[in-house]
Amino acid sequence: MANHLIYETSPYLLQHAHNPVNWYPWGDEALQKAKDEDKPVLVSIGYAACHWCHVMERESFEDDSTAAIMNEHFINIKIDREERPDIDHIYMDAVQAMTGSGGWPLNVFLTPDKQPFYGGTYFPPQPVVNRPSWKEVLIAVADAFKNKRSEIEQQANSMTEHLQSANSFGINPGADNLQVNIEQADIACANLLKQADKTWGGFGNAPKFPQTFSIQYLLRYYFTEKQRPESLAGQALQQALLSLDKMINGGIYDQAGGGFARYSTDKEWLAPHFEKMLYDNALLVSALSEAYQVTKKEKYKEVIEQTLEFIERELSHANGGFYAALDADSEGVEGKFYVWDYDEVMQLIGNDSKLFAEYYDVTPQGNWEGKNILRVLQPLGEFAKKHDMPAVEIKRLLKDGRKKLLNRRKTRIRPALDDKVILGWNALMNTAYSKVYAATGNDLYKQRAIDNMNFLLSAFSNNDGSLNHVWKNEVAKYPAFLDDYAYLTQALLELQKITGETVWLDQAEKYSKYVVENFSEEQGFFYYTHEMQKDVIVRKKEVYDGATPSGNAVMAQNLYQLGILLNRPDWSKRSAFMVSGISGMMVKYPTSFGVWLIAMLEMIKGTNEIVLMGEYESALKELLSQYLPHAIIMASSSANEQYPLLKNKPVNETLTFYLCRNYACEKPVFSIGELLQSLTD
Repeated sequence: MANHLIYETSPYLLQHAHNPVNWYPWGDEALQKAKDEDKPVLVSIGYAACHWCHVMERESFEDDSTAAIMNEHFINIKIDREERPDIDHIYMDAVQAMTGSGGWPLNVFLTPDKQPFYGGTYFPPQPVVNRPSWKEVLIAVADAFKNKRSEIEQQANSMTEHLQSANSFGINPGADNLQVNIEQADIACANLLKQADKTWGGFGNAPKFPQTFSIQYLLRYYFTEKQRPESLAGQALQQALLSLDKMINGGIYDQAGGGFARYSTDKEWLAPHFEKMLYDNALLVSALSEAYQVTKKEKYKEVIEQTLEFIERELSHANGGFYAALDADSEGVEGKFYVWDYDEVMQLIGNDSKLFAEYYDVTPQGNWEGKNILRVLQPLGEFAKKHDMPAVEIKRLLKDGRKKLLNRRKTRIRPALDDKVILGWNALMNTAYSKVYAATGNDLYKQRAIDNMNFLLSAFSNNDGSLNHVWKNEVAKYPAFLDDYAYLTQALLELQKITGETVWLDQAEKYSKYVVENFSEEQGFFYYTHEMQKDVIVRKKEVYDGATPSGNAVMAQNLYQLGILLNRPDWSKRSAFMVSGISGMMVKYPTSFGVWLIAMLEMIKGTNEIVLMGEYESALKELLSQYLPHAIIMASSSANEQYPLLKNKPVNETLTFYLCRNYACEKPVFSIGELLQSLTD
């Protein structure tokens, strides 16, 4: 018999729709029922690709005796964290404050008025070491709520007060004038390098996440400071590229099918949790595109192309959107879809099997739990030299072998697909496609970005100018969050850059105005939720970068660019105010503030305003292939007085290039070579 989740569209919620637990979705019905019956609320939060969420469901939520306890004593609510990240953020902060750690599944107990008083993550069906069983937790919480109600209420009130006060932690009042300098950029780089793994790349110890924002900051720092002898530019570039190289050679990258898993459980990037998320792949493709512009290293281009082939093959909706994720599990086993037996590989590859197996670390004993995760331990050139074979020949046979493995994989039972379309994650992928077009010049990527953007603006828009957060089955729902608007605006600005079409700039202005009007808070930052949203106990203000960028950081970047593009000094000042306010924390804790650091560095170094007037298409493509991180580019084939950078710039018979700063332009030039020379002078 189905519970109340049967009417939902989220794959994660639907997975629980036939549990014996009487689950409700988050909403007025369940919350009012808790008040009417004076029962505590159990909120259990997870997502479709979460391995331990599935484990706890099998062990506890599908168990009749456990469900009976839950149904008797609690109002039980299931939440897909990707549909309601606002609620997840609030109660994750609460559980981290209570226990010192967090994760998913997230299980938190609330009073009938939504205040948290106890929680944790995964609980086993039987007691293990110092971790109580789920049944023990349920019985103890139910007993405390009944017999120690005043203590529960006091604890819940204290926790809610803590969540309110923690909302402004680390933010200092900014200033109208920018209060950052190159010394802070140097210190941030040094602090990043202190945390860097100089052998395996990345930052910190296992588990290891891609940290693409830190990598992009190091690339920018290298680019702007490489002429300064006392800088750390050389080390910055080395660590950025080492990190990317080790990831793309490791098991976190799907060597057979392309695309990246969410993170590695070990320092060598060998064994991931095998879920593949849209946002990770978008962010890594963006970082790899920049690395390709810096180095022209063909391997980066190949990995970009293979990853986007995976996106098109496995995460693309026919309407133009991108799906959210692929599960880590298939047939109830984590990673089963992706790992290989030695004998299977040898049989599939045939004549070249020994060479293929050696290159990808495939052995009879396996490199992970008796199975093999494909990874590369030796650069192709060294491997070819070792075997006295041309690298191009080895490259060909490896490609043929990967194709055979991918064809075999197609016959396996696939991991579940989370087929909802999330606005913010799609915007991140849209930006990635624009960046790949800029780096490679492949027109197919530009068209894909345009098609996806047209879909997003059509499918997620409301008549009042607002946006929705998630879309599925032709229906969009839940008011969009700050991240959705910030990432979408960023993607629109990238589209303007690569196409020269101001329609995208107009849309970016429109949504930035909407954010300023509906998400602003008194310190100059932005709340995560719209001012009209009333079902959360705290309007959070997210400033840290997590798996995805801080919406505040991205909005600071957006307002900075729009301030120049539209001559909006009020937005420029607000951006400087935000960056100044967070500068102390970003320099001290750079791995949590990479996007802020990127914004800070550009503000310190200044922005090149590049304008192309005339028949610009081929020249713009050539210009975009360069690594120009601190540049705003506008192009027009006719005079346009509406935009400050296009004002008073006549169209000549010959394509004309203008290089400006603060709208003050150097003498125009008439070739890409002259323009690039001006940029380096």
